[in-house]
Amino acid sequence: MAPLLPGSRVGIIGGGQLGRMLALEARRLGYFTCVLDPDPRAPAAQVADLHLAGGLADPVAAAALARGVDVVTYEFENVDPNAVAAAETARAVHPSGAVLRIAQHRLREKEAVIGLGIPVTPFAAVRSASDLGAAIERVGLPAVLKTAASGYDGKGQAVVRRWADAEAACAALLSRCDTLIVEGLVDFELELSVVCARAADGTTACYAPGENRHSGGILDLTVAPARVPSVVAARAQDIAAVIATGLGVIGLLAVEMFLTRDGRLLVNELAPRPHNSGHHTLDACPTSQFEQLLRAICGLPLGATDLYAPAAMANLLGDLWSGVGQPDFPRALAVPGVRLHLYGKAEARPGRKMGHLCVVAGTAEEASERVLQARGRLR
Repeated sequence: MAPLLPGSRVGIIGGGQLGRMLALEARRLGYFTCVLDPDPRAPAAQVADLHLAGGLADPVAAAALARGVDVVTYEFENVDPNAVAAAETARAVHPSGAVLRIAQHRLREKEAVIGLGIPVTPFAAVRSASDLGAAIERVGLPAVLKTAASGYDGKGQAVVRRWADAEAACAALLSRCDTLIVEGLVDFELELSVVCARAADGTTACYAPGENRHSGGILDLTVAPARVPSVVAARAQDIAAVIATGLGVIGLLAVEMFLTRDGRLLVNELAPRPHNSGHHTLDACPTSQFEQLLRAICGLPLGATDLYAPAAMANLLGDLWSGVGQPDFPRALAVPGVRLHLYGKAEARPGRKMGHLCVVAGTAEEASERVLQARGRLR
């Protein structure tokens, strides 16, 4: 792969906050960006060099984007695969449409990971209401029912503890997606994620595992490095690198895992893009996950992934704006070491990611305490 040097044009499918942070890093490195999104005020469209108005499921728009740039990537995995295929007829798309097809469907995702010899959470497929009984018998209750596609941030899923709950959830979710997956609830000690970069020459570079806490299915807090034994951290990074290599990823792959109470690591989900749990890399690492994505897809050497110091990231959801208007940012920024990242979204809605706070500190505990203290002051 011949390197695409600064001055080259990077196309981004999707105009959300991940695309925004990617475009900002691209500008710092001297790359030009063009964002495909229907909204001219989308977070990434505000900072990109060029905005192409078009639907994310529109193959014609995706192909037009590709023809005007030197390489294409996407900022979330629920992009229409036909649009990505259309872009691939004109330019390289990284990660490829083949990787996207796996990552955007939970059954294909788990089967691919199992095929690489890596354990996953217990699961069974449900393609009709008649499949539910056998699936529940195989996985057991309590369980989580999820749509196989188009789910993120807790959407398209339901925790079920009784058979009656499972029947009701199955009927509701099958009306949204023709295939469901039933996953057993894992008795885990904590949730981990590893963001792994892979270059075209097969080189990989993993960031330290992040320790994640969710609320309502949405990531709430990430602490890095995860407070686990070094052997567990190394194994988590090895798992991420094996999956990225096995899938042939060029770009980034975020791998979410559970650490069980008996010390096993089970892969839960994959995301072939920058990840919410990697936002701390903007403040705590020599190479952010966004710069790393650019390096990988442009054929540059991968950057260093070391942590300068422990860090913690807390999401800011639209709920913080509810009833108070603008949150009290001065009070939050008075906490030592706090950095504020806002995404430029005009409308604050409950559950909508509006920004995040990050703290780099001497210990993981100190970073976590400070970032939560700062977020608490926003009210």
